[in-house]
Amino acid sequence: MSKDLFSNHANQYAAFRPTYPKELYDFVFKHVKEFESAWDAGTGNGQVARDLSKRFNKVIATDISAKQIEKAYQAENIFYSIASEATSFQENTFDLICVAQAIHWFDRDKFYSEVKRVAKPNALFAVWGYSLLSVSPEIDFHLKDFYVNIVGPYWDKERKLIDEQYETIAFPFQEIKTPEFSFSFQWTLNELQGYLETWSSVQKFIRENNYNPVEEFIQRIAPVWKSAVMTIQFPLFMRIGFIKK
Repeated sequence: MSKDLFSNHANQYAAFRPTYPKELYDFVFKHVKEFESAWDAGTGNGQVARDLSKRFNKVIATDISAKQIEKAYQAENIFYSIASEATSFQENTFDLICVAQAIHWFDRDKFYSEVKRVAKPNALFAVWGYSLLSVSPEIDFHLKDFYVNIVGPYWDKERKLIDEQYETIAFPFQEIKTPEFSFSFQWTLNELQGYLETWSSVQKFIRENNYNPVEEFIQRIAPVWKSAVMTIQFPLFMRIGFIKK
């Protein structure tokens, strides 16, 4: 079953989690045969559902966190519900099924069986995510130390799949080769702090130690934060393929 590690900071998640580039969606949509119905599994705050809703007649968005869904983007053609890997959806329903930055939390065997059940023949399945960001050599040095040595012991074991960029997960679909995507933002130091505080490892650290380690990290890098905003780059990765029944 999926893990719910984000309900307790749904507000921060909605405010600070990065959004995905147009080029990624353009690549996905290029392979979609019809735009009747899409399923965004592990929708979180609905950021992917929002972008899907601009192309699909209907978007079904599911998450195990009611608090995340409460903060999600709203549109007339997006329908949110609480669900994990198993659903009550009818067979042969979806033209596209996707999971963004969440497949590592899923029981993938169970989920893939559900994907094959509810997908239309030759529908598209896509998973994508992003791993550790980079800013500059000076900041990256401290960031890696924070990631590995400070909050590293507080990551759940599933985080390793993100570090491996989903290359090691089972993918029982007719896979399509993907291009490289650029994924960067202009962030203030406050925005970087807000993003880091959404990490599940940081939240676990806070619960167990009763203080926020991000505050010390921000103080450490402040002298080498060279302008009001700096370019934040994320490694963005995807696996995508057609669903064969």
